[in-house]
Amino acid sequence: MEFAELREAIEKMKVVDSHAHSIVPLDSSFAFINSLSEATGDALSFAPYSLSFKAMAATLLLLLLLLLLLFFLFFNLINQSRNLREIAEFYGTESSLDAVEQYRRLSGLQVISSKCFKAAGISTILIDDGLKLDKKHDIQWHKNFVPFVGRILRIESLAEEILNGEMPDGSTWTLDAFTETFLKSLSERLLRLASLTVANEIVGLKSIAAYRSGLEINPHVTREDAEIGLSEVLQRGKPVRITNKSLIDHIFIHGLEVALQFDLPLQIHTGFGDKDLDLQLANPLHLRTLLEDKRFSGCRIVLLHASYPFSKEASYLASIYPQVYLDFGLAIPKLSFHGMISSVKELLELAPIKKVMFSTDAVATPETYYLGAKRAREVVFSVLRDSCIDHDLSITEAIEASKDIFAQTAIQLYKINIGEELVGLKASESPSYVIGTNVPEHSVSLVRILWADASGQHRCRVRFYNYMVVPKKRFNDVVRKNGVGLTFACMAMRSAVDGPADETNLTGTGEIRLMPDLSTWRKIPWKKQEEMVLADMHLKPGDAWEYCPREALRRVSKVLKDEFNLVMNAGFENEFYLLKKLEREGKEEWVPIDSKPYCSSSGFDAISTLFQEIVAALNSLNVAVEQMHAEAGNGQYEMALGYTACTYAADNLIFTREVVRAIANKHGLLATFVPKYALDDIGSGSHVHLSLWQNGQNVFQASDASSQHGMSKVGEEFMAGVLDHLPSILAFTAPLPNSYDRIQPNTWSGAYQCWGKENREAPLRTACPPGIPNGFVSNFEIKSFDGCANPHLGLAAIIAAGIDGLRRHLHLPQPIDANPATLEGKLSRLPKSLSESLEALQKDNVLKELIGEKLVVAISGVRKAEIEYYSKNKEAYKQLIHRY
Repeated sequence: MEFAELREAIEKMKVVDSHAHSIVPLDSSFAFINSLSEATGDALSFAPYSLSFKAMAATLLLLLLLLLLLFFLFFNLINQSRNLREIAEFYGTESSLDAVEQYRRLSGLQVISSKCFKAAGISTILIDDGLKLDKKHDIQWHKNFVPFVGRILRIESLAEEILNGEMPDGSTWTLDAFTETFLKSLSERLLRLASLTVANEIVGLKSIAAYRSGLEINPHVTREDAEIGLSEVLQRGKPVRITNKSLIDHIFIHGLEVALQFDLPLQIHTGFGDKDLDLQLANPLHLRTLLEDKRFSGCRIVLLHASYPFSKEASYLASIYPQVYLDFGLAIPKLSFHGMISSVKELLELAPIKKVMFSTDAVATPETYYLGAKRAREVVFSVLRDSCIDHDLSITEAIEASKDIFAQTAIQLYKINIGEELVGLKASESPSYVIGTNVPEHSVSLVRILWADASGQHRCRVRFYNYMVVPKKRFNDVVRKNGVGLTFACMAMRSAVDGPADETNLTGTGEIRLMPDLSTWRKIPWKKQEEMVLADMHLKPGDAWEYCPREALRRVSKVLKDEFNLVMNAGFENEFYLLKKLEREGKEEWVPIDSKPYCSSSGFDAISTLFQEIVAALNSLNVAVEQMHAEAGNGQYEMALGYTACTYAADNLIFTREVVRAIANKHGLLATFVPKYALDDIGSGSHVHLSLWQNGQNVFQASDASSQHGMSKVGEEFMAGVLDHLPSILAFTAPLPNSYDRIQPNTWSGAYQCWGKENREAPLRTACPPGIPNGFVSNFEIKSFDGCANPHLGLAAIIAAGIDGLRRHLHLPQPIDANPATLEGKLSRLPKSLSESLEALQKDNVLKELIGEKLVVAISGVRKAEIEYYSKNKEAYKQLIHRY
């Protein structure tokens, strides 16, 4: 079998080095020899004289220990000698340390760096600059030698930097103050993702928890334990070095949450390393509890260093957990050649090839980049050649595998914006819908500043900027500081008329500032050179406007947290119709794309390509999609989103609606979330599943079997409050007259004021999904929530009602286990019209108090205008498909 084609492809390929460290100048205290061996300090000087230690062995045990020490020293001596010999050959000098160091001094760092990087064939390096090195060069300096340089931010280093500083008021750090500062600082750094200064672009986070307290991360570390850990760390004085396990776990979990929010990978040191590491605690199998946590199922975790000597364990994790990827830097080139081959083969035994990546783990010197790339090419060629000999791969497949290992996977995972010609990828191979690959480094871009108004419509102001004229960071600073002007009337507009409704107390007089929430800044996956960001509404920068929907949700969430130490999580199920345009007798008409039945396989086949595109776009926006299916209406579908904190869930719902409508439009279709687009067909809802969390635990679910309904006391009280206020909540969650055409008996939309266990005719349904023990419930669903509702306002009303239930310790009535329509006269009918729900809201002092009376007045004014307009224009609802 001829392998010249495979060898040539690997040797000529431009590689992406996805984990390395900064280079230091020649006069750094970091000695050149240290970069060529894992032995440090006295071990380097003792290595040549190791054999003399044999005579000192007085006992068999001591002899065995010394033999192990000798083996380690001998191996490092051989490794050092091999590395030195190869560098000497590369430079054309004698094979001695003095000769190589003299060549380095005479040539200078710039020359040898250029020479090493060119020979290494590296197109991209991702640098963890958290490693403390004397006089190390900044990340920008490295861009002199490769086209793209990204930064990997080490979260423990950031935490220590914060704790080594002072509180603004000079007081001692508290856990709350530290956590808030850590999250704010981390988020601000990550916003450089949008910066023109690509060399400072953060493409991933990293944790060295393995060095400090091990990989047995507790995903539910308590606040109390973290506070104790912080106190212990601070008592040791400065400079701070964080080693307390609870505090490390606290930092790790918050760092992972931010990585999830910004859709960044998190690198984790695993396996062998420096001498202060407890190797047993660096086994990646310790991460199983974390990987099983559903909160982090959407994360992307990279296990560094081939997890050596736990390569098989790492391969197993990558094979069963979709979020786990592998990186074999450090194992190559630090191991023997046989060890390197063995380690990479073990990684590939179970792990998909598309999950295994190259890096050099280079440190301090350009020679380590050269050696790492050179050895990696040799090792990967050997491994793939053997796979071809064993008929596991064809030559063509082996070449494609090498592209994945050396470049493609890293480009996709870290969202690297680099020309395809630099890594030899064809256009068809470049990933679709990847943040960072859509907009060239220098280009014009349009930024949509999004908000949802009181009628639930998505609106935007579009700002223009040119990367060539105004750097992104400067643009961000200006917009973040000053915002974008907008009339008061923006929160008084109706679904049919773009003007302020009467009785809202909001007119065209007065202006607010749309303040972009830069943590929600996203590149638009279906449009090149466009971006979007969600906005808050401020009277002036820093002064939140009381009519702001996102602020209303934050406000009631804070009350829930402050009074009861609870957080509400939410997950939305979106129902919508896909319509196609027909022209009949010169008139435009939108009709369903099919008439397939509920959960039809053939129905899904017809639009699976569109849904693949939708899911890819949502994934790029960090919106998790759990499942989808054809619904019961003609051309109707449902998409269930992942579960997350309610503030994020509301943001995700807005992104989801944007994506679904945009991708459908791209395919010539119209997607509509209107509650009852056709009065003779099934309605569309936006059902929401809710649960209560405390210190990382779901406390809606009962703690033992003694609970009557499978839910906790706090869960029952919260849900009872929601049931009690449901008529007035509908003014938020069912905001149009058309909403009530959907909320009818016998339509699974919840028409009566009741609740049930797994009863889909009840507006509130407790759920026992797969994995929850029989007799217990993990969440409850509200069915009377539709796709025209502003999600922030709808969730705010629900939390306000739940707070009232908790304050008054309300109890639920007995559940209804039959169709409520058969119990006519025994149950109260929910409002049959928007007028009735508005009347209930106007009498509801609890919602007025918690949501804000002025905001409730504005919403009431908008609802009154909707009632008046649609009562006079009976056919006007048909135009709603173009607005929702």
